[in-house]
Amino acid sequence: MISHPRHRAGLDALAARDRLRARAPAVGLDFASNDYLGLAGSDLLKQAALDALNRGVPVGSSGSRLLRGNHPEHEALEQEAAAFFGAEAALFIGGGFQANHALFSALPMQGDLVLYDALIHASAHDGMRLGRAETRAFAHNDVAAAEAEILSWRAEGGTGRVWLAVESLYSMEGDLAPLDQFSELARRHDAVLVVDEAHATGLFGPMGAGRALALLHDPNLLTLHTCGKGLGAAGALICGDAVLIETLVNKARPFIFATAPSPLNAAIVRASLAALRHRPDIRERAWTRIAHAHAEAKRLCGLNGFESQILPVRIGADGAAVAVARTLQSRGYDVRAVRPPTVPKGTARLRISLTGAADQAAVTGLFETLSDVGSAYL
Repeated sequence: MISHPRHRAGLDALAARDRLRARAPAVGLDFASNDYLGLAGSDLLKQAALDALNRGVPVGSSGSRLLRGNHPEHEALEQEAAAFFGAEAALFIGGGFQANHALFSALPMQGDLVLYDALIHASAHDGMRLGRAETRAFAHNDVAAAEAEILSWRAEGGTGRVWLAVESLYSMEGDLAPLDQFSELARRHDAVLVVDEAHATGLFGPMGAGRALALLHDPNLLTLHTCGKGLGAAGALICGDAVLIETLVNKARPFIFATAPSPLNAAIVRASLAALRHRPDIRERAWTRIAHAHAEAKRLCGLNGFESQILPVRIGADGAAVAVARTLQSRGYDVRAVRPPTVPKGTARLRISLTGAADQAAVTGLFETLSDVGSAYL
């Protein structure tokens, strides 16, 4: 007798549609992770960890930050992050998923509207489901559509505050939001602009402080910066007006009831931010690699239109995307297939990520191989 037959049937159905997920080990050169600056395994962060341990920073926090888990490293990081990201205050939390849960469940109030880009992170959707505000989506990167939704909501009697939620760089499309236009839209309607900088932090903006740093910073701007991607560590930072940050401390369940992030990890994130301040060569190498990849994708595969370190290559069918990815992995290039429901049906793709693990020769080799094994789909 099969244990849990309904769950088994569900897994079998996913497998039949080429959508069964698995914990796959790293293979070959890294073109799959979010380690955009190559900091995760760097000597720089290893030394930062050793230095922190030597000065007595503990590995574990032992409890919630509202009990005994708060540590001077957490507070030092928050002060430094607020200054680095141009905000009044910052809150360090366990990860980007928890941060979006916290933000969208605790800040928008009953009677408010959360208006979000249709391609925003899944964690934002989960946070909104836990919140009390009404939610509406608008077409990806479409400022006019977003304004039409605001006007429609007001015409229907909406009187609360609008929270306009976008990502500065989208993780599966690799494209950039028109932040200047969204910022102006937020000002016209006295909306709070929430900018998820998860995939931009470390690469974009002055010193890698993100694309939102160029916007007018006022109480109506909140930014989210994950620490496990470009910064090479773990955790996340929510940055904005001190009243909103204090509200999260008092009302956000993912912060209140979670064990605090490791103080050691906070010390490592501090070192990442210091490196971005004082080592412009780290970002310069990344951008050289990105420019080379854009050029080689066009030259060898006829692919163009990329805007960032994330190069989505649409294949279409789920099974075909998996097959091409596996062939690339067998040739030494760790590229992963992304399938629905992470992306829309019929748009299964390779998500090529430019990380610190690959030099220019490896990038050229990847696109030469893709041209060979994926030519039927490109």
